[in-house]
Amino acid sequence: MPYDLPLYSDIYSNIIVLNICGAITLVSIFLVIYHHAFYPFLLQRIANKKTIKIAANDSHVHPAPATLKIAMIIPAFNEEKTIRDKLYNCISLDYPEALLDIYIVLDGCTDNTHAIIEETLKDGIFSALNIQIIHHSDNCGKIARINETVKIIQADLIAFSDVSSLISCDALHICARHFFVSKPQSTTGVAPTQSEKPVGVVTGFYRLLNPANNGESTYWQHQCKQQLAESTMGAVQGAHGAFYMIKAELFKPLPYDTINDDFVIPMQIVGLGYQAIMEPNINALELEKTSRHQEASRRVRIAAGNMQQLFRLRNLLNPKYRNVAFMFASGKTLRVFMPHLMIIAFLGSALLAPISFIFSLFLGCQILAYGLGLLSILLPHHFTSFTPLSYLIKGHYYSFIGSTGYLIDSVLGRHRQSINHKIHEPSSQYNDCVSLDPTTAKAKRGFDIVIASAALITLSPLLPLIALAIKLESKGPILFSQVRIGLSTPTKMQFFTMYKFRSMVQDAEKSTGATLATKNDARITAMGRFLRKTRLDELPQLFNVIRGDMSIVGPRPERPDFYGKLEKAIPFFSERTFGVMPGITGLAQVHQGYDTCIEDVRSKVGYDHGYALALHSVKTWLRMDLWIMFKTIEVMIMGRGQ
Repeated sequence: MPYDLPLYSDIYSNIIVLNICGAITLVSIFLVIYHHAFYPFLLQRIANKKTIKIAANDSHVHPAPATLKIAMIIPAFNEEKTIRDKLYNCISLDYPEALLDIYIVLDGCTDNTHAIIEETLKDGIFSALNIQIIHHSDNCGKIARINETVKIIQADLIAFSDVSSLISCDALHICARHFFVSKPQSTTGVAPTQSEKPVGVVTGFYRLLNPANNGESTYWQHQCKQQLAESTMGAVQGAHGAFYMIKAELFKPLPYDTINDDFVIPMQIVGLGYQAIMEPNINALELEKTSRHQEASRRVRIAAGNMQQLFRLRNLLNPKYRNVAFMFASGKTLRVFMPHLMIIAFLGSALLAPISFIFSLFLGCQILAYGLGLLSILLPHHFTSFTPLSYLIKGHYYSFIGSTGYLIDSVLGRHRQSINHKIHEPSSQYNDCVSLDPTTAKAKRGFDIVIASAALITLSPLLPLIALAIKLESKGPILFSQVRIGLSTPTKMQFFTMYKFRSMVQDAEKSTGATLATKNDARITAMGRFLRKTRLDELPQLFNVIRGDMSIVGPRPERPDFYGKLEKAIPFFSERTFGVMPGITGLAQVHQGYDTCIEDVRSKVGYDHGYALALHSVKTWLRMDLWIMFKTIEVMIMGRGQ
C-alpha cells in the first residue's frame, strides 16, 4: 500500500537514530567505567605481573658513590609564608655540598620573600651550602624562569622543587643512585625492553600535611598508588612539581605558554626512550593547605594543561610506545574528555530510559551517584562518607571548564594572560572587591556556574543551527571575539576575551576603526539582526561565565578603545565595575538596547550603580538577579533586543 510507505520510512529512520544514540551512550558509559574502575584494576594487575625491578630497590644494589653534580631549581613567587622552612629543608639534605648547587629564582616577588631569604641565610649553618639567589624584579612566569636558569647551570642532574614542599633528607642520594646504576640502551639492534632503557626521570610520593578534606587525601593516595604501578611499567605519567629530578642533558626548553610543566618535561624525556620512575622512599610534603578558591582555580588550570599536553604530546599515543601509549591513552587522554563523556552518558540514558530497562538502570545509577556527591558538597558534615565522590565530581566539573575553555581559546588563537604568566593562583577572586560582601560573592559565583551550565546543556541544539545560518549568509568566522574590560578595583583592571556569535559582516571596522553601533547599521547582517533582537548572539558568553570572566548578571563589559573617552565624559564611569564582574545581561541591558551614543552609556551607568546597591546582601541580590533574568527572557521571546 503506497500510502503506508512514508510511515514505514519514518519508523525505520527513528529506529536508526535510536540505535545510533544507544551506541554512543553505551560507548560513553563503558569509557566512564573503564577509566574509573577497569583501567586502575588492569594497570595494577599488569604491574604486579611485571618482573621488571627498579634497580635502586633491588637488595643486591649498594648505594652508589655520590659523584653526580646536582642543580636544584626552586622557582618562587610571593612565598614569604614558607620560604624559611624551605631553606632549612635545603640545609638538611644529605648530599655533598661540593656537588650541590641550589638556585632560588625569584620571579617578581612583591612581598617579603627576598628579605626573609637574606635574613635567614645570615645563619652560619648555611655557609657551607652553595645557594644562589636569582632575583628578577619583573614577573615573567615559571616557564620563562626555568628556561633561563637551565641555560646557566652546569650539572649532571637537575632537580625541580616547589617552595611550599619539604623533601626527605635522603631524596637526592636516592635519586642520584637511580641515575648512577641505570642501564645503557641496547646496542644489539633489537628494540630495548623497558628494563633496558636508562632512567631519565625520578619522582617521589606527594603527601599533604593538611588536606582540605578526606576527598583530597583519598584522591592523592589513589594517584600515588596508580603512579607507582605506572612506574613499575617504566613510565610514570608525569611528576609533581613538589619534587622530581631529570638528567640535565635531556632538558628541552618549553614554550612559554606551557601550563603543566611537571608533566610535559618528564613525558618529553619518556618520548626520547627513557624511563620515568616513582621512588616510594622519597617523600615530598606539601605544607600549604589549599583554600576552596585556590583548589578551583588550580584544578581548572591543570585541566586546561591536560588538554594542551594532549595536543603537544600526541605522539605518545603511537602504538610503538607500547606501555606508554596504553597508559597515556587510558589515563591522561580519557581524563581530558571524561566530563564530556559523562554528560553524553547521562543525557543519552535519560533519552532512552523510557524505552529501555537497561538505560533506565544506567540512569538511576548515575542519578544516585551524582545525588550523593551533590549532597556531600552541600552538606559536607552529614555525608562525610561520600566526600571522595564529591571531590571526584567537582574535579570533573573543573576539568570541563578548563579543557573546554582552553579548546575555545586554541580554536580562536587566543590564550589568557593568567594561564601564560602566573605561577600561583590568587588567593581569592574577590580580595579587592568593593561592592560585594564575601557571602554574596560566593553565592553569586555558584549561581552563575549552575545557570550557565544548565543553559548550555538546554540550548546546545541551537548552537550548530545558528552557526550554520551565519556561515551560509556571509563570509567570515562563526564566532566573534573581542577584548573587554572585566572585574576592576581602584588599583587594577582585568582584561578578558569575550565571545559572541558574529552578527556583523567580516572586518566591519576595518576602515572606520572602533565605532558605536547605530540604528539600522549597514554592517549588521540579516541573521545578525535576528540574533541581536533575540540576544542569541550572546550565547557563547556562557563559556565566559563558566571560565570566570563574566557573570550572568552585571554591568555591560566595555571595550578598552572607548574606555578612556567614556571615563572623561561620564562621572563615576569606572566605578561601575569595582568588585562587580560584567554580565551577559543586566539592569541596564533589559531597559536599553545597544549603545549608539555617549548619552546611552550615561544612562546605563545609573542603572549599573543601582544594581550594585542590590549586592549588599544575598537576599536583595538574588531577588534582583531573578527579576533581571525574567525580564531578559521576556526581551528574547518578544524580540525587543537592539
